[in-house]
Amino acid sequence: MSSAGFDRHLTIFSPEGRLYQVEYAFKAINTDNITSIGIRGKDSAVVITQKKIPDKLIVPETVTRMFQMTENHGCVMTGMIADARHQVERARHEAAEWRYKYGYEIPVDMLARRVGDISQLFTQQAAMRPLGCTMMLIGMDEEHGPQLFKCDPAGYFVGYKATSAGVKMTEANNALEKKIRKNPEWDRTQTIEAAISTLSTIVSMDFKPSEIEVGIVCADEPKFRLLTEEEIEKHLTNIAEQD
Repeated sequence: MSSAGFDRHLTIFSPEGRLYQVEYAFKAINTDNITSIGIRGKDSAVVITQKKIPDKLIVPETVTRMFQMTENHGCVMTGMIADARHQVERARHEAAEWRYKYGYEIPVDMLARRVGDISQLFTQQAAMRPLGCTMMLIGMDEEHGPQLFKCDPAGYFVGYKATSAGVKMTEANNALEKKIRKNPEWDRTQTIEAAISTLSTIVSMDFKPSEIEVGIVCADEPKFRLLTEEEIEKHLTNIAEQD
């Protein structure tokens, strides 16, 4: 059946039980033609995304899809960047409120839950529209070690060993399933290089250090940080030597 008329309103179900506006929000994630990947190792969690500069007049340092939420939590946003910034600001507010109220940093799973709850609210109020972006969150948990969560425009969130988002999500997930099938115990370096090599394979290009962004948290350095271009260059060289 067609979506005739049922896609005009966010709050109206179609006869098949679908909310078309929410489905269109998932399609909006692919408009930037970017793919992001997140992988959890035994002592670290890594997120990686493509960095595309659409115009030669733009200052490259001002373009990013990696955001720090708290001192120890960070995320990569895939999809409409203006929507992404709004979601990041809201998540930072929730994290700050938790710290003020309880006196310690919000755990990664609770932050993912709050972001998911707010996104879900946007699917049932006609005055708002769903955000056309996906958030991949990483952080170190005191009890469970490295954590990786993904929140989508429908408000669904769940923890992952490895996941992806964006235009090549299906291919990336298939590639990650093959790598994760043997349940590898990857250390920090192996986790970073697995993420870079998977992204490189699915988009069929050899990256320069300026063409990707890599965010990491690990047991030795629980604070979220981005790898410098020099560090990325070392990992790219290692991958090239292995091939």
